[in-house]
Amino acid sequence: MPPNFTAVPAAMNLIVQTIFFAVVGTGIASVLALGGGLLLSEKTNSIVWLRLGFRAFLSVLRNISILVWVSLLIFIFGIGSMVGLLAIIFATLGFLSRSYAESLSEVDSDKIEALRAVGASKFQIICHGILPEFVPAWINWTLFTFEINLRASAILGMVGAGGIGLMISTHLRLFRYQSALSLIIVITALILATEFAANKLRGRVQ
Repeated sequence: MPPNFTAVPAAMNLIVQTIFFAVVGTGIASVLALGGGLLLSEKTNSIVWLRLGFRAFLSVLRNISILVWVSLLIFIFGIGSMVGLLAIIFATLGFLSRSYAESLSEVDSDKIEALRAVGASKFQIICHGILPEFVPAWINWTLFTFEINLRASAILGMVGAGGIGLMISTHLRLFRYQSALSLIIVITALILATEFAANKLRGRVQ
């Protein structure tokens, strides 16, 4: 103490990179996980062997820690920013797919049966009967995951995956504790602000 906030301007590029990791990683994983959720849900996929096989694959993704993903990807590709982005996508994909699938399975069946009764195709049932009911849950799960990924991306740099964690780790190794503290305060404030905004948005969606 006290924190040395003069170190913050030099770290702005890495702070933006940290936010970029969380936004793009969550966005890509969300799009891919929507397809995964459709494959996992009994209401949208009646092929049992495909559903069970894909569930097993996503379970593997979901149960591997993001730090393990970083370590594996660094071993394959070497140290770099892209490793952090890929780690977030892989770690998020399994979790979101499972969460989306559970939400899709909770969609009211009455509207689906009504569409089926008038001869709607499978595609029409998904587009007009399932997805409109699923949108609030999709927004809630995606925002919740973004908050988690923002926290995760803040520490990925400490293991060589880019972001603000890289500079925090550098300051700590050089015994610049006041500079490191200032960056920790800034990233904590950013995470809290993001959580507040996400909660407000979720409240409007529900």
